[in-house]
Amino acid sequence: CPVCKGARLRPESLSVKLGRRSIAEVTQLSVRAAADYFGSLALVERERLIAHRILKEIRERLGFLVNVGLDYLTLDRPAATLSGGEGQRIRLATQIGSGLVGVLYILDEPSIGLHQRDNRRLLQTLLRLRDMGNTVVVVEHDAETMRSADHILDLGPGAGALGGRLVAQGTPAEIMANPASLTGRYLRGEMAVDLPKRDRRPKRFLSIVGARKHNLKSITARIPLGLFTCVTGVSGSGKSTLVLEVLFHSLSQLLYHKHPKIDGCKALEGVEALDKVIDIDQSPIGRTPRSNPATYTGLFTFIRDLFAKLPESRVRGYKLGRYSFNVKGGRCEACQGDGLIKIEMHFLPDIYVTCEVCKGQRYNRETLEIQHKGRSIADILNMTVEEALEFFEHIPHIKAKLKTLHDVGLHYIKLGQSATTLSGGEAQRVKLSRELSKRATGRTLYILDEPTTGLHFADIQRLLDVLNRLVEAGNTVLVIEHNLDVIRNADWIMDLGPEGGDHGGEIVAEGKPADLARVAHSYTGQVLKEAGVG
Repeated sequence: CPVCKGARLRPESLSVKLGRRSIAEVTQLSVRAAADYFGSLALVERERLIAHRILKEIRERLGFLVNVGLDYLTLDRPAATLSGGEGQRIRLATQIGSGLVGVLYILDEPSIGLHQRDNRRLLQTLLRLRDMGNTVVVVEHDAETMRSADHILDLGPGAGALGGRLVAQGTPAEIMANPASLTGRYLRGEMAVDLPKRDRRPKRFLSIVGARKHNLKSITARIPLGLFTCVTGVSGSGKSTLVLEVLFHSLSQLLYHKHPKIDGCKALEGVEALDKVIDIDQSPIGRTPRSNPATYTGLFTFIRDLFAKLPESRVRGYKLGRYSFNVKGGRCEACQGDGLIKIEMHFLPDIYVTCEVCKGQRYNRETLEIQHKGRSIADILNMTVEEALEFFEHIPHIKAKLKTLHDVGLHYIKLGQSATTLSGGEAQRVKLSRELSKRATGRTLYILDEPTTGLHFADIQRLLDVLNRLVEAGNTVLVIEHNLDVIRNADWIMDLGPEGGDHGGEIVAEGKPADLARVAHSYTGQVLKEAGVG
């Protein structure tokens, strides 16, 4: 706005100053700067009497935000631009501020997006909530959080149909002593994520020259090509800005557009060594119940092709389209191939009910009469990846696609499982499997933002094996990550910081994990050193 210059208020309101700042200038401060500002306000006796209780509230609330690791956020930051982890921690700070007692708090993976240093702060906050007389229940895969817990429930033993049982429960020591608990074996160090004995050295680099956006301080970042690189740093240090907003955006423009517009940096050097850039994020693979892992990975085309070639199909004249639930012919017309019927609820979210005609099978009776080895196409969509792998073991092209889904740890999901029921981590791994099944050019840059979200130690091992396969094929893998097992497995680390917000946006250290462990002023280096790297 040309009148208020984005301050939103009238000149009369902005003319009122406290400590030489207007209300708009105060809200533009970061949480840390605001805490300093309110801590050092010089007031006369009368003002102090009036402001005493208000200032106490303000300082306490700012203190809570600092404690949950959000000291780098500005007070006027739009809520829509916050990450999921940041939003969750703000709600947590609000709860501590309310000072309630006898409340049951449930948190789903609060450590997402947190550096180990910030995670310790968060744990202190959760313990404080407990000490106030509340119950805190956390769904978590982080080892440090587990060790800090009073009681652990370990579910398993597998995933999907193989899970759903209580394997072990008790104190962390009791879980570690339980031979049936996979989690316990990782906690006591009997099992660990492998550290490969490899020594891949950088030969060529992709350089981001003069990156300036948000809090980045005109840095030049080098990413080694053909290696597995980790971008680390405390929360708010500028990792996502550098990798997603500057690198991914500018590289996409250079590779895919005739008239590229580079954003956030002066230049990108070394681009000629790449032909594709792919951001494998955690967004859904489809927004309707129609999308599923089989259609997304291209597996379903092969299965439909197989059914169309069956002798019974040929006799009836059924072609490929007969087995599609997107076109008329073979699908159930009552639900138009969805298997579900959407009921629109005014003022409430839509609800889906199973179709009464096809009972959720998506196809009409005639189509379901065609069977391969005693199974109809609906039965195959209802199989898990593991079952389908066994069923199709003599059909190489179908088996190859299923094998990649199995390799990324999705052996338990059903082929026809609706995309809307997959978690962010599962959707990301379905995308990974699709990339794995493509013919590699060896010149692709893969970008992943926190791929370990929602993964158990055993699943992290699978993920690392998959990422390593992409690198072995000559590709470059760039990961934003806080998980120590992934960081230790990287060929190269770029550590941003030293703090979050305005105090971040610089490269603190870069090099191999062992090199970083020797850098005293790098938080990531300190954590690596504690873990025995270097």
